[in-house]
Amino acid sequence: MEVIEILVKPGDTVQQEDSIVTLEGDKATMEVPTTVGGVVKEIKIKVGDLVAEGSVILTLEVEGEAKAPTNEASKEEAKPQKPSKANGRSTEASVEVAAPSGDVYASPGVRRLAHELGVDLRNVGGTGPKNRIIKQDVFAYVKKRLSGGGDGLQIGPARKVDFTKFGEVETVPLSKINKATAVNVHRSWVTIPHVTQFDEADTTDMEAFRQKNKKKATDSGYKLTPLVFIMKAVVGALKEVPRFNSSLDANGDNLIYKKYFHLGIAVDTPDGLVVPVVKDVDKKDIYELAKELGEISGKARDKKLTPADMAGSCFTISSLGGIGGTAFTPIVNAPDVGILGVSRSKVTPVYQGDKVVPRLMLPLSLSYDHRVIDGAAAARFIVDLSARLGDVKGLTK
Repeated sequence: MEVIEILVKPGDTVQQEDSIVTLEGDKATMEVPTTVGGVVKEIKIKVGDLVAEGSVILTLEVEGEAKAPTNEASKEEAKPQKPSKANGRSTEASVEVAAPSGDVYASPGVRRLAHELGVDLRNVGGTGPKNRIIKQDVFAYVKKRLSGGGDGLQIGPARKVDFTKFGEVETVPLSKINKATAVNVHRSWVTIPHVTQFDEADTTDMEAFRQKNKKKATDSGYKLTPLVFIMKAVVGALKEVPRFNSSLDANGDNLIYKKYFHLGIAVDTPDGLVVPVVKDVDKKDIYELAKELGEISGKARDKKLTPADMAGSCFTISSLGGIGGTAFTPIVNAPDVGILGVSRSKVTPVYQGDKVVPRLMLPLSLSYDHRVIDGAAAARFIVDLSARLGDVKGLTK
């Protein structure tokens, strides 16, 4: 991971769990805390450095004998050295990021990227300092595989075009989020047989309930959006068609059914698309979900998401209703086997008996992994989902 900010300087006094450095990974930044308190003696890294687990961040002078507790979130630990009696202080301790296991030299962010892409780092050559494997090495390896340089898809390289021959251009580097997203969605698209099922849900009653109760949420500092109702309806449909709440194992030989309900929510940020995960949606009401959505969306836009915030999804929702459009074909967010696309609702004339009445209809686009889900199961899922969105009492009880 890359050091983007150093939060302390020599001479500063820090307490246990104080943040000392900010690191940036593929789709998130994280502040690394110290596991012991003391006075900062020396900073061992600088902004721009790439650090791996095991890299020394700084040294501290601490009172008494330093302990070495392990912080599971950051894998950081303090290792005491021999006692020193200088200036009345008895021990110096080096604060380190715990070294990774294995026989490859790569940062946690690179290891996570490789895991997401199914890349064995033992097959990747490192071009970083001291032969460290960096993200560009992983991307290059995947590109080589996809272009026929390995056992992957046999496709030709992209044609190089000099666009300056046709007019003025501006070259802007892709953000780290853009690059990671590009690799992930490309891999999903070429390895998962996609099918998309479409439907519309009558959300007239749901919207009336939301308008009636949104002030309650606003007074508490968050918004009651249609998305929270959709999340509750999705959980109900996952319980009705549990195959959508599963994933194939790494070998593709077994289907793993999940007994929990964590939903990935696609969030548009200035730097690109990220997918934080809301945990245990089945155990929360619409107001709890509204508050959590507001918090996690803010973290996403501020680049404060941690890897834990984006892990463990069962199913993904991508809502473009706030922007517009009538339908789209979302790409499955592997290892999920389904993703729901939501477009902008509109008032539509609908027959009810012999009368035509205006109803608020919400377009739904359900993409799924056809290796796991067949058309009949997908149809049952989206029909059940649509019915639940039309039953506001069931969503709010």
